[in-house]
Amino acid sequence: MAELSEETLRAFSRDGCAVVDGFLSDAEVGELRQRIGELLDEFDPSVHKAVEFETGTGTQYFFDSADKVGYFLESGNNKEVNKIGHGLHIVEPVFRSLTHGSRVRRIAEQLGYRDPRVLQSMVICKQAGVGGAVPMHQDSTFLFTEPMSACGFWLALEDCTQSNGCLEFVPGSHRSAPLERRFVRTCDNADTEMVAVEPPVRDSYLPRLEPEQQQESRRTECVPVEVKAGALVLIHGQVLHKSARNSSAKSRWIYTFHIVDGECKYDGRNWLQMGGGSGLTRLKAPPL
Repeated sequence: MAELSEETLRAFSRDGCAVVDGFLSDAEVGELRQRIGELLDEFDPSVHKAVEFETGTGTQYFFDSADKVGYFLESGNNKEVNKIGHGLHIVEPVFRSLTHGSRVRRIAEQLGYRDPRVLQSMVICKQAGVGGAVPMHQDSTFLFTEPMSACGFWLALEDCTQSNGCLEFVPGSHRSAPLERRFVRTCDNADTEMVAVEPPVRDSYLPRLEPEQQQESRRTECVPVEVKAGALVLIHGQVLHKSARNSSAKSRWIYTFHIVDGECKYDGRNWLQMGGGSGLTRLKAPPL
């Protein structure tokens, strides 16, 4: 069972982002990559009616992907898959087993979650030479709870470098940058939109900085997170982060999912809503 060291917990509290090297074994990375390759081979545009992925645009296909396998294409490129999601932790056995495994559950416990719920699981392909940039954002913009409780688990399935578009973040921005906007469904549930948060929100469910750490966290520049395949990156829901376009000859596959706390109110206008009246998936041991 994985245990976050005191150093890693302190880094997460101080910076809003922390790396756990070697979280996945080579065999686990290989198994996940094999299944992703199969999913890409199975992609049939006539069945899935894939859409270009562009934050700010909502379609029924996008909404329905919350508990299914959806395919989303690179913006401006109708041949390359940008991501596969958002219900991999529900319908895909290899992803479900990893996401609900004891290591993830222990980390959620160490971070202070009392009723962790899993949502928005996806593979980001960022294909060689065409993988698009992801602009600066905060995950709580998309997965808002009261108080805010989102945390991302970001797993590298290939070596991630600055040349192929590794994650970048602003250390300490989860404390210095309030949430000023939200990505929500329109009132008629037909589309999505960005709306201003008035007043901006700072309240968070996750651990607060110790007083002596406050000064250390006031930075404004982005820091690249270059990691080897198998690394886990924990991303606080309010930390500012982004990734650049993949301009290299190497792809950058990652698997990511998010957790929120079931004891916090999940907002009904969030883009991701579970169909059929079912609630968000509890983080629990997978069935044998």
